[in-house]
Amino acid sequence: MTIDEASSRYYIPIKILKEYESWGLCKEVKKIMGTWNYDDSDIERLSTIMTLHDIGFTNDEIRKYMELLCSGELTEKKRMSMLNEKRKGTLAEIHFRERQLDRLDYLRFEIQKNQKE
Repeated sequence: MTIDEASSRYYIPIKILKEYESWGLCKEVKKIMGTWNYDDSDIERLSTIMTLHDIGFTNDEIRKYMELLCSGELTEKKRMSMLNEKRKGTLAEIHFRERQLDRLDYLRFEIQKNQKE
């Protein structure tokens, strides 16, 4: 599958595909007759990259995670640690936003109370 086909089939911007190619993760995407050719394992890795991006990993974190993934099962502990750290940060952000929402609701309540009086 060419870069254009992969981009349209999986809704991945060509810019991201080219960046992925530049990383050379795992086995490099094969170049056939002057065009990149993606197979199922490449698409699976791209899916993982997109998931990591969607959950807030930076490009450097994604690259590190993918290098560990390509190194095999012996890196599962380190990858789990990275995921746990991201989860911990996400929960902290959620709790912070909940406190903000509580304060916002308090201010709204005060205004509504004053309007009724």
